[in-house]
Amino acid sequence: MIPAPEPAAPPTEGRHAPLPAQWEGWDDERLLDLRMCDLGLRIRGSFVEPFLRQVRRELRQRGILLRPHFWLSDEWFCPDGFSGVAIPFYLAHPRLTRLEQAQMLEVEGGTPDWCLRILRHEVGHAVENAYGLRRRKRRIQLFGRSSEKYPEDYAPRPYSKSFVLHLEAGYAQSHPDEDFAETFAVWLTPASDWARRYAGWKALRKLEYVDELMREIAGKEPRLRGGGEVEPLRSLEKTLRQHYEQRRQSYGMGEPELYDRDLRRLFSDAPEHAKAPSAARFLSRFRKEAGRRVRRWTGSYQYLIDRVLGEMIERCRQLNLRLASPEEQAKQDFLVLLAVRVVNDLHTGRLRLAL
Repeated sequence: MIPAPEPAAPPTEGRHAPLPAQWEGWDDERLLDLRMCDLGLRIRGSFVEPFLRQVRRELRQRGILLRPHFWLSDEWFCPDGFSGVAIPFYLAHPRLTRLEQAQMLEVEGGTPDWCLRILRHEVGHAVENAYGLRRRKRRIQLFGRSSEKYPEDYAPRPYSKSFVLHLEAGYAQSHPDEDFAETFAVWLTPASDWARRYAGWKALRKLEYVDELMREIAGKEPRLRGGGEVEPLRSLEKTLRQHYEQRRQSYGMGEPELYDRDLRRLFSDAPEHAKAPSAARFLSRFRKEAGRRVRRWTGSYQYLIDRVLGEMIERCRQLNLRLASPEEQAKQDFLVLLAVRVVNDLHTGRLRLAL
């Protein structure tokens, strides 16, 4: 095991990790061809560092003696059998945060609240690993078995009261281990008032169990300690371009013809509209605005919304659809359609979320 690092020095206000002169000024195309192991990043002094200290402090305040180890990798994860958490590289440098935004349309964990939510979730996995909690009978009864195979994707039930609501897209519903980590995260969050918020929910039994379990292990040394790392950034030889291509492929979708009926209600290929603006071009103009607004309404991932948007735009192009109403009216009608389709596709399982 690699020993855990010494506590990081408090960051200066607005300070970030040192700016590597060899690539900080490169444009996206050049930067995408850089190998991840050549980024030369570190956590100390970065955006994410104070949040790591905060979560460690929250654990101490609850009497949990585990001090999780953190390292940089290509995404968020806590490996099975480890008591630490991998942090995505793009949070360690503002230039890479901008690249992440350009490539994925959002920065997962890029705001203080979002970052802390993910950290508390991942630390839930680390605590469960460190104290060997997964084989407990009551844990299995409430959450299920960790040995259950992880699906490649999942379709959440938006209105289920059997699971806590913490990360977006009903993540607790994807696997028993994620259900436990999400429940732990709600329990750990200061002033979450979970007993009142989840009164009457089946999920309350899980929260009460986690509360009981954490009181039991409070003050006890974890079975698993140390700072072992899996796929640290310094070992990843793929380029940033390869990294983002792989991530986008994992979100693939099909069957865009399912939108035909709805699109034909808003737009038209009739001869009398032949000189009207192209629906595909019209939607492309306010694609970013539409995505932002529907995200606010639905709480869905930006990238998932954009997938649906992209399919609709491409289908409008294939059907040669054109505007059949004034632009402002068409805009408002389309926003409603997009929000309904995103929620419906999640609810029915068509829009499945990659794990």
